[in-house]
Amino acid sequence: MGLTVGDVVALPVIQAGAPDVLSGVGMARTVRWVHVSDVSDVGRLLEGGELVLTTGDALRRAPRTYLQGLASAGAIGVIAEFDGESPVSSEIGACASQLGLAAVALHREIKFVEVTEQVHRSIVAEQYAEVEFAHRTHETFTQLTMRRASAAEITDSAAALLDSPVVLENLSHHAVASAGAPAASLLRDWERRSRLHASGSDGPSEPWTTVDVGRGADQWARLIVPEPHADRRRIDMVLERAAQALVMHRMAEQGRADLERQAQAGLIDDVLQERIRDDTEVQARAFALGLRESVEYVALSVRVPRWPVDDDPVDTRRRTGQLLDVVVRAVGAEGHSAVFAVRDDGELLVVLSAPTVRGRSRNQSLTRLASTIRRDIERTMGHGGAVVGVGGSSRQVASTIHLLPQASQTAEVASGMPVSERIVFDVNDIGIRGLISLLHDDPRLHRFAESQLRELVLDDITTGNGLVDVLRGYVRFVGNKSALAAHLHMSRPSLYAKLSRIEEILGVDLSDGETVTSLHVALLTTERR
Repeated sequence: MGLTVGDVVALPVIQAGAPDVLSGVGMARTVRWVHVSDVSDVGRLLEGGELVLTTGDALRRAPRTYLQGLASAGAIGVIAEFDGESPVSSEIGACASQLGLAAVALHREIKFVEVTEQVHRSIVAEQYAEVEFAHRTHETFTQLTMRRASAAEITDSAAALLDSPVVLENLSHHAVASAGAPAASLLRDWERRSRLHASGSDGPSEPWTTVDVGRGADQWARLIVPEPHADRRRIDMVLERAAQALVMHRMAEQGRADLERQAQAGLIDDVLQERIRDDTEVQARAFALGLRESVEYVALSVRVPRWPVDDDPVDTRRRTGQLLDVVVRAVGAEGHSAVFAVRDDGELLVVLSAPTVRGRSRNQSLTRLASTIRRDIERTMGHGGAVVGVGGSSRQVASTIHLLPQASQTAEVASGMPVSERIVFDVNDIGIRGLISLLHDDPRLHRFAESQLRELVLDDITTGNGLVDVLRGYVRFVGNKSALAAHLHMSRPSLYAKLSRIEEILGVDLSDGETVTSLHVALLTTERR
């Protein structure tokens, strides 16, 4: 704590001046600096937080004007020297109290230079101590972070720096670490006390200082000093640095846990990029990473439709990691083993040991696993309609990895279909959409689509008739005009007129099956752009 006005008044050099406290308001405020001046408009020379020393002439002549100038400038008080023969106006104390200023009259002469020397020396010493404490705090937690100290060691260090008890609790209000006081007394009835404090129901009996560990949705704990502390700045500094060290510790622990998953993704990428071609080496690495040996392996892609796009890479990584956790748990819960690779657009590539559950076919086991994955993603993350694309199977791990792009394309097409009870798809289930997906990088396909629809698109742009949407509906309802009219909320004569207009613009006959197929391919191609 810094030097207060009361501390200054208690100095022997001030006491030698026979001080008379005219206004005790603000005596507990911290003195930023001491300023000596006898000018009447001293306020223009101040920056705030000063205690003014004066001989009192200006204060005697116009007490209210002088004190108002001090208050406006942010000063905290005045110590004025009066000779023993001059009476001190009662107006000074009353006005100072109204303005929130401390006011002290000295009835004997003192050396102001001694006051400034002592006060400034104390202030500078306090500032130096703060700098030194900040440096020690920084060094302590930097060293703890570098050597990956445990949560208990970080809590111990915080308590030692503050010379106060410190508790680390999780979001369930369970104390996972404590230091600075015997646990029997410090943690007595902890959960109840902590819950009352968090709810604001503890009142003044628990003057705790708390700092969250982690921010926002990533908060996972709280650091608490469960008693009053003399210096709030120090306590905030230490708890903040301790919280940062705990976050780094947690990241390091998670990083070690993630090493296996990173290695799995690295293996898949190495095979897909043909950096590894020896299947024996691939299988050895895969088995070392947790894939169980099997007679067959299946290439899967798990994809979440309408995965949110976020410019924040930290948030994207968090959500993708959560998706991976859900799928890994689901695979394990169903008794399977796999290696995984994450894609940032809501997709996971999976090489699964072919399920061999008694009484179930492979397809039944895959459907059960896919159902569990969809259910858990929706429950945990709120994203519904997850699909699983199957790229095929192989007896070799490397060959199965090479089937993952096909699984990915299948899942991508399936995720664009209307959500249904069906979850597992292979290339035979996605029909013409699958073919277009496989050819989507071929410019010839896009030139074909453009030539088929160009005139109709231009007519929509100029007239706004929406004929492309009418054609899309016509294809969707397989030429059923009654169903299409009901879907578009349009009379049948109006629909017939629009269909005739489409035929006229494109120069085609919509009753011709090959023509409709060509237009269907063109429409599906434009949907993927």
